[in-house]
Amino acid sequence: MQIKKIELDKSLKELTKHQTVVLPIACYETTIAQNIHGYIPLHWHEEIQFVLIVKGEAVFHINEEKVALQEGNGLFINSGCLHMVEDKNQSGCVYICLNVNPHFLLPQELLATYVYPYIQATNIPYLYIDENEAWGRNILEACIKINECIQRKLPYYEIEITGQITFIWQNLLMNGFQLEYDQMEMKKDERMKQMLNWIHLHYAEKIMLNDIARAGQLSRAECCRYFKRILKTSPLSYVMEYRIQKSLALLQDAESNVTEVAYQVGFNSTSYFIDKFRKSMDMTPLAYKKVKLDERR
Repeated sequence: MQIKKIELDKSLKELTKHQTVVLPIACYETTIAQNIHGYIPLHWHEEIQFVLIVKGEAVFHINEEKVALQEGNGLFINSGCLHMVEDKNQSGCVYICLNVNPHFLLPQELLATYVYPYIQATNIPYLYIDENEAWGRNILEACIKINECIQRKLPYYEIEITGQITFIWQNLLMNGFQLEYDQMEMKKDERMKQMLNWIHLHYAEKIMLNDIARAGQLSRAECCRYFKRILKTSPLSYVMEYRIQKSLALLQDAESNVTEVAYQVGFNSTSYFIDKFRKSMDMTPLAYKKVKLDERR
């Protein structure tokens, strides 16, 4: 079942429980355009993630990098990495998403040797999985099998899934990656999450650049560089976009009105909210509200 609205905490950590009834995993098909935002918003989670594009094309933004994926290929996203996903060229992109708790990858006795060093490495935020490479094909086919197991729920399917996950991780590790642990990178990631956390706690209030910089223990200039480098935008532009995204769910309430929503998400002018909303969403807040209410009928 696709998750159409990803619940996040104030630091952008995803709150969705990625597990079946008995296993700490989740596997489902995602149609990007069906998400409430029209894309998969910026978030992170402790689970590692494997992606297989089954239709169309997608662009993944992971930490500071952008990766385009076409049908048939996939991606590994490491634990704790900030990422978002957009449909490329309105292709109707659909992908299989497999999220696995790192503690479930291998028996406990092997975690310290074969799991923790890889999920803590700063040089592996993601890996491109090529269907033309034997190891990549093995991983992508295993993802398909896991998805089928969850859908069909044949006897002992949990045991089959467990074996497939071990097989996936073994194929990933057999590439022989050189692992790196950059303390500066770790600190940068932590500061970025601190600033985002502060914004998401205070977005409905008046926010100044100094406030955001202080949350990350940075100067104003360094704060701007962090946002530009990692999120490809300025701190205050991010605040603006976050407020608009928070308004989407509120506008879908039949009892809400545009002025109330504007003030709830931190705008002190209805006309300014309407202007920024139109530029971001290509329609006015009222038009968006009408479209969403009509979809329910």
